[in-house]
Amino acid sequence: MLGADLVLPGSLVRDPRLDYVALGHIHKPQDLNENAHPPVIYPGSIERVDFGEVGDDKFFVVADITRGRTLVQWRKLENIRPFIDRHLNLESADNVTETIKAALPAKEVLEGAVVRLTVDYARELDILIDEPELRRYAEGAFEFHLIKHPRIDPRIRLPANQAVSSLGPLELLAHYWSASHTEDYEADALQKMAKEIIEEE
Repeated sequence: MLGADLVLPGSLVRDPRLDYVALGHIHKPQDLNENAHPPVIYPGSIERVDFGEVGDDKFFVVADITRGRTLVQWRKLENIRPFIDRHLNLESADNVTETIKAALPAKEVLEGAVVRLTVDYARELDILIDEPELRRYAEGAFEFHLIKHPRIDPRIRLPANQAVSSLGPLELLAHYWSASHTEDYEADALQKMAKEIIEEE
């Protein structure tokens, strides 16, 4: 089915005339009729599928089904593919790439894992991040996601002896383009447009 799941009333699957109900699609292992007959089992997925399942254990089920009495054994799966989720708030321009690598586990821990590394940093540090080197470090991972979150400081910093009220609109805009790290060619074009609009007014 596309677009919506089929919703069944609980009473339908908990009918004691049934001896075992096997459900699928939901990744979380659970018995919807615990300590009662029949077992209504979601065994869950046998692998972690996304980062929402980072800490989830995975199982398979062995069911001995007999009329009116079913025995269910949950077997925990060992050595399944790990998901590693790390976050780094990068504050310094010193040894940027090495600092980011240090936020990751050792190479042997990354082997075969699905890895996500999220890095928050000031925008001016962007050019110091050696992404090819980070990808080489994590090359043993099954998958490596580097998520970069550059921060933009929109605050306008004026000299101590200068007040906002002493500046005209175009001067304030020039400070804003600088504070927001707007590329020079974009800032020039925007400043020109702003000048035309202000002069028309």
